Amino acid sequence: MPSDEEEQQQEEEKPFAVERAKTGRAKCKRCKCTIEKGELRIGKYVVSFFLDGKLMPAWHHVTCMFEAFAKQRATTKRIDDPAEDVKGWEQLSDDDKQVILDELEASVSGPAKCPTKTASPRKATSSSDSPRKTTKKNSDQKKVTADDKEKDKETDKARKGKVQSKDDSFREFRRICSNVADVDAYTDKTAIIKRMFAKGSLGDGFKGDIVLWCKLLLPGAVKRIYNLQSKQLIKLFARLLLQDEDAMLEHLEQGDVAETISEFFENSAAVSPCPASVLAIQDVDFFLETLSHLTKEDEQIQHFRSILDKCTVNDLKMIVRLIKHDLRINAGPKHILEAVHADAYKAFQMSRDLETVVRRFLPNLEGKPCASSSSSARNNVAISLMTPVLPMLAEACSSVEMAMRKCPNGMLSEIKYDGERVQVHKSGNDFRYFSRSLKPVLPHKINLFKDYIVQAFPDGDDLILDSEVLMVDNETGQPLPFGTLGIHKKAEFKNANVCLFVFDCLFYNGEILIEKSMLERRNILKDRMTEIPNRIMLSEVYEVHDPRDLAERIVHVLKLGLEGLVLKDIDSEYEPGKRHWLKVKKDYLCGGAIADSADLVVLGAWYGTGNKGGMLSVFLMGCYDERRDKWLTVTKVHTGHDDATLEALQDQLDMVKISKDTEKLPSWLHAKKPMVPDFVARDPKKQPVWEITGAEFTNQGVHTADGISIRFPRVTRIRHDKDWSTATTLDELRVLFERKPDSVDFNRLLGMLPDVKDVPKKTSTSPRKARSANPGLWDTPTTSSKIKKELTDDAEEIKLQKTLKRKESELDVETSPDKARSEKKKAKLKREIKEETEDFLSAKLKKEDCLAGGTESFESSFDTNASGSDTEDAKSNNTLQHVRASFAPGFDTSRRKDVQRLLKTLGATMVIPANRRDLTATHVIHTRAEIPSSVVLEDFADFPRSVKHVTVSWLEETAAQSRQQEEIRHAVQLAGDYCDCPCTHR
Repeated sequence: MPSDEEEQQQEEEKPFAVERAKTGRAKCKRCKCTIEKGELRIGKYVVSFFLDGKLMPAWHHVTCMFEAFAKQRATTKRIDDPAEDVKGWEQLSDDDKQVILDELEASVSGPAKCPTKTASPRKATSSSDSPRKTTKKNSDQKKVTADDKEKDKETDKARKGKVQSKDDSFREFRRICSNVADVDAYTDKTAIIKRMFAKGSLGDGFKGDIVLWCKLLLPGAVKRIYNLQSKQLIKLFARLLLQDEDAMLEHLEQGDVAETISEFFENSAAVSPCPASVLAIQDVDFFLETLSHLTKEDEQIQHFRSILDKCTVNDLKMIVRLIKHDLRINAGPKHILEAVHADAYKAFQMSRDLETVVRRFLPNLEGKPCASSSSSARNNVAISLMTPVLPMLAEACSSVEMAMRKCPNGMLSEIKYDGERVQVHKSGNDFRYFSRSLKPVLPHKINLFKDYIVQAFPDGDDLILDSEVLMVDNETGQPLPFGTLGIHKKAEFKNANVCLFVFDCLFYNGEILIEKSMLERRNILKDRMTEIPNRIMLSEVYEVHDPRDLAERIVHVLKLGLEGLVLKDIDSEYEPGKRHWLKVKKDYLCGGAIADSADLVVLGAWYGTGNKGGMLSVFLMGCYDERRDKWLTVTKVHTGHDDATLEALQDQLDMVKISKDTEKLPSWLHAKKPMVPDFVARDPKKQPVWEITGAEFTNQGVHTADGISIRFPRVTRIRHDKDWSTATTLDELRVLFERKPDSVDFNRLLGMLPDVKDVPKKTSTSPRKARSANPGLWDTPTTSSKIKKELTDDAEEIKLQKTLKRKESELDVETSPDKARSEKKKAKLKREIKEETEDFLSAKLKKEDCLAGGTESFESSFDTNASGSDTEDAKSNNTLQHVRASFAPGFDTSRRKDVQRLLKTLGATMVIPANRRDLTATHVIHTRAEIPSSVVLEDFADFPRSVKHVTVSWLEETAAQSRQQEEIRHAVQLAGDYCDCPCTHR
């Protein structure tokens, strides 16, 4: 047995050494680039002339060393057995060992493979006791190494599977993504993917893995967590590519980290891109799955290095985009899944298990129908317990009239709680809680509910609840402001509890409830749930059928300082992902006239991201503190400007670049670190003033104007009539913030009520109407809070209805034997009904115009303008003579005639596109204030990009002011179907 001294001598005489670089000063002997500190390096012992002929390691990057081996003669010494040939091998981690073994395997399979092992002279002189024993030891070690290599090969083969088809090449995946990104129409995007899944890349049928394709095409649907933000990626690749990190960060200002990394990869001297793509989507998926489990920086760098030499520039760009969950193709689940099957997206809304959904709608590989491919099985789309369901959403409601039109059968008026939405799943004693974006809810917010839910639903073994979690004051029972749920904020509210307000039930003891009506689902909650004060509560609900009742409910909740109301048709089903509820908030009503707003100065700006990368698109708004002669931050805003205005602002704003450097912050600006922008104003007194409107004033500690900020801010007007001296000051902002909700003037909202058309109620014999058997059931709220309701009727509308009903009954009973006379009388009655209805609508329109102008009372304006349509035509002007307007698809038919008359009065030209292909329209008129992005992609694909989408309120206010109003204040808001962020898209 060799002594310790002999073992040390053997260790020292090994021809190679390996370790992690200690200082980062050594350079690779092959590529001459610095080997970064902590990077794996391998050295070959050579004679040093500076150490009296002693041996020292000549360090290389691992890849550089094996590249050198490939160009050496066959007789030159190489690494054959790392355990025998490499000093420091035993001290390496398993991952580092695997890196060396992978390189060794690649070099052995190459043309430079050495056929025989040449004995080292130094090793020969140090032979120990028994040559036979040493040979046996070496043989055993080599056998183990060979076995390990064989296992690695088998594992790799199993991972890759049968990747023989071109359809699974990563290059084809990139090609399809590029094609999808190049088209705008929703149908075109789906058609490209559907064609690929049907015909494949060669046109002879798709032979790839559709499930994996869908997973990669929807990286945000099944999110892997990488913990790699853009700047962290830059840091990693600066080390990998031996590039200057500051230069990469400067390039990142263009907004696309994938573009930055790919450009520096292409110009890197340390690593050369692969000349042609060799990756399969299975390789990329395996790489991403492994990356999601790595948290240490060195491990992540090593993992990226393992795939870097197999990537082309475009491969790496796409891999980075997969890591960022954004392929930049403007396509979401609806586009992709409808290419698989018409019902696949609906199923995905019910169950967010992408793999299960895709497999449900696919035939097996032999072309035979799978078990679930029958029509009945495929259409049986159901929710699953413990799997999150896409929540039903609400669209913005801008008026009482809109609400009555959307819910003609009546509605449940529910408090809009200002907390965090939580979907509760209970299966026996197991609980899961999902957020609005279907991610697990942080434990500190919901841990205590487990026991309370059992008490609240004593017979509820299995259930799915839709709810809102927020803090409530124990003494008053009132909800606390938004943001108090944080673990640190809760400590500030000692006398408050976290409370779960339940407002819907989707599943109860094995029964799926989503196809039941809202009223039936609510009754199930009312019957089965026992409220636990300030812990588990039913949401506060009133049943509403009359516009006056609804208006008074709105005024009441806003005066209490609550966020608003959610309105739900009493006969509506629960539709996952659909915006069929209505949300009423202060900033939606009366064209935003009663919303909180302030006139603030532009103090700084940040670069945008994505399509706005490289542009100033996020702005720091602030106010002036006269006492301290300082400018203070109030909010940052990134919505409200159209593309043309944003483009013009790039040159109009006089800014100085400081790149978020707090040391470069000017003395006139007081800003905390998170609010230090990329650019600051050169002179704040020469900057423009913008009207910023939001849901409410709030207190955010990150801002310096006494912490006052604006929630959900947007730019509603550029105040050309104001400068810094007339903008909102800190003292004025304090007054606005301290203003009580009940001090807001709601007369405008209440004054419009006589103008609300009484929408006829739909008659139904559905069992859902069983509530009539128990009148008064919904006359009172379902919680302990009571609100008195004063019922009033609109005399004019009731009178009109009675007149119309009488004449319609006369029309129905007209049975004169004289056919000609009978038809003549019927025609006369129809004409009278039509004329009376039009007169009423005309008077209504004029009353709205007068109210919008705000210069006359309702009574005087009605009396003055009651002379009929002739007077209206006499007032015709050419305010909008340059406008060519078209109705939006799905425009409310009951309002067409009113809006057409208004357009004629304002001098606009009405465009009726043939087959939706008229490209001359300048404005599209909507009755909805907010639409999903998928509607734009599908229904407005043929309109020109420059067309402006506005609500009817734009025409009404233009008529009232007798001058064209800014479209941006009445722009239709675009609600992202596939975006998890809380911003408003335009």
